[in-house]
Amino acid sequence: MGIGMRELLVILVVALLVFGTKKLKTIGSDLGGAVRGFKKAMEEGEAESEKKPAAEPAPAVAAERRIESSEAAASTAAPAAAAKKDNVA
Repeated sequence: MGIGMRELLVILVVALLVFGTKKLKTIGSDLGGAVRGFKKAMEEGEAESEKKPAAEPAPAVAAERRIESSEAAASTAAPAAAAKKDNVA
């Protein structure tokens, strides 16, 4: 029950009579530009969503660096505490 070739032809003739050739041409070019813009936005959205998983491990790396820095601080603090203890005695 779709639109056949006859129905499309009737719709085109009615649109041509209502809008005229110049206005119909303008409407067609505007509609084509809108479709192109929509497709471009969809492609950019897909490309952006593909990049996001690569960016997600960064917080894990930052957390790992914090752990390493706290371990380094703890290893530096332990000898300092031991030296302080030796100086007190």
